[in-house]
Amino acid sequence: MTKKERAELISHRLQDLYPETPIPLDHVDAYTLLVAVLLSAQCTDKRVNEVTPNLWAVGDNPHQMATVEVSVIEDIIRPCGLAPRKAKAISELSQILLDKHDGRVPETFEDLEELPGVGHKTASVVMSQAFGHPAFPVDTHIHRLAQRWGLTNGKNVVQTEADLKKLFPKEDWNRLHLQIIYYGREHCTARGCDGTVCEMCRSCYPNRKKPVKTKKA
Repeated sequence: MTKKERAELISHRLQDLYPETPIPLDHVDAYTLLVAVLLSAQCTDKRVNEVTPNLWAVGDNPHQMATVEVSVIEDIIRPCGLAPRKAKAISELSQILLDKHDGRVPETFEDLEELPGVGHKTASVVMSQAFGHPAFPVDTHIHRLAQRWGLTNGKNVVQTEADLKKLFPKEDWNRLHLQIIYYGREHCTARGCDGTVCEMCRSCYPNRKKPVKTKKA
């Protein structure tokens, strides 16, 4: 099976499994999604969703959040980890949105990635899920599965993103990003599959005998 054939098999199977792709992070607009994605760094979506209602209570928009003391934000988001850094970033980006973008989340990669705490992956999620622009955010799940499924050599997340974008049609990127995450969490976990266990791994490589050693993101 060629790489392109594996990609087509994966795309069709994921569409069968996950015809609907709700965003795992609870949010109501681009701003709350941006903050939620920022909080999700090295933290589970479940934990973020437990924390954000208390955060939105003090500020669910840049105007409110910019007036909240960083220490207050830090106390609320502490369960998400990296609280000092994330709290500072949330406070600063809220003020920048007011100063430079009329209180709105910008709709370009360049402007998003200039915000504190916002890297390419976070910007990609916001561009794809908040604004509907084609993007293929690569997190640890996607990076791991792309290697197990023979879609990339896994050199780094930048290479993985580029390889996936070449393999899949642009109009499918946004749904595939979420579908791969869902599948990875449910069937092809870091410890639950080694490239030889789950349905997708066995379908892509029916004769594979040895575990796949994936390169970390």
